[in-house]
Amino acid sequence: MSATDFRQTVEDGDRTVLVWDWGVRVFHWSLVLCVGVCACTGFLAAPNWLNFHLAAGIAIAALVVFRLVWGWTGSEYARFSSSAVKASALRQHFSDIVRGRRIRHLGHNQAGALMFYALLAVLILLIISGVMALGGAVKQGPLAFALSFAAGRTAREIHELLLFGLLALIAAHWAGVAFESWRLRENLVRAMFTGRKSDGAASSQPPASARPAEAATIVLGIAAIAVPGVIALSQVPAKGVPTEPLHSAYLKECGDCHFAYPPSLAAIATWKAVMDGLADHFGENASLDPARAASIRDWLTANASERWDARAANMLRRVNAADPQRITATPGWTRVHEDIPDSVFKSKAVGAKGACKACHRDAETARFDPQGIAIPKEAQP
Repeated sequence: MSATDFRQTVEDGDRTVLVWDWGVRVFHWSLVLCVGVCACTGFLAAPNWLNFHLAAGIAIAALVVFRLVWGWTGSEYARFSSSAVKASALRQHFSDIVRGRRIRHLGHNQAGALMFYALLAVLILLIISGVMALGGAVKQGPLAFALSFAAGRTAREIHELLLFGLLALIAAHWAGVAFESWRLRENLVRAMFTGRKSDGAASSQPPASARPAEAATIVLGIAAIAVPGVIALSQVPAKGVPTEPLHSAYLKECGDCHFAYPPSLAAIATWKAVMDGLADHFGENASLDPARAASIRDWLTANASERWDARAANMLRRVNAADPQRITATPGWTRVHEDIPDSVFKSKAVGAKGACKACHRDAETARFDPQGIAIPKEAQP
């Protein structure tokens, strides 16, 4: 009989057979590690841990590509042909469980095969949604040139839902492994480390051998096309992110007293109110020559947040009606900084809520990338 159709009633015996080859085992445990890193950095870590999240995500993408290739070139039980799911066979498998029939498969049983494909599908969707979220919401990666912030934010929400779905599948997978290990009296976790499972008294035809050279050729070919393409696309300017330098007059008149906010951080109405109220600029007289003030006003309103699609422009566009001129009073700014104690802003290392450069290394570019966040050590509580 073929390995695909092999089913055996459990019998005691010392014989073992290699079922899970090195490719399957490396993929499995590497995936466990990378998914763990992604989950921790996505749900628990600070935003400036994004690079660790991205590194783990890239590793997952590489592992999935390898597993897809290995599904055609690996040994017998690594191949998709040995894990085919059929409705009739799936019903029979659950019927065997209900009736207490301890039937085992050397490779995946029908429930295990279904779980394998479900996990693989969710991982692929996570990779796609993650790249889209990175491109649209964070304005990084190969899709940053094409996706809007709104599209990226939607992709991020889908990405988070998919991660919850993945964790649910993993929990179900663990439960299934524990149940089958108990039901069949075989340590399936150990089998994924050693690759070997009990063969009992059964014999089968020699399993198909792996073709690692062919797999390596295919994987390297994919990498040779994908990696340069991703790098090239990532270097294309991101959609809706400011690139122009600050107005020289604005930089001099405003930057001499405080951080010169890039105009994309506030809406047109905010900049008009600020420029029209220079005579009482947050308690001080900051009046300018009318012509100079008009030039700065025109530049600020022409480059206000409505023109741009960057993350900060979208988050800070909505003003606080009670304090419409203050960027640090906007709902977006308040929400992002709500976990930071006031003592951090009052410290000498920061100085004020509006001292963006103290914690954001790229504040002058108006990008405010998560990786650029670094609260000074002397300011940390």
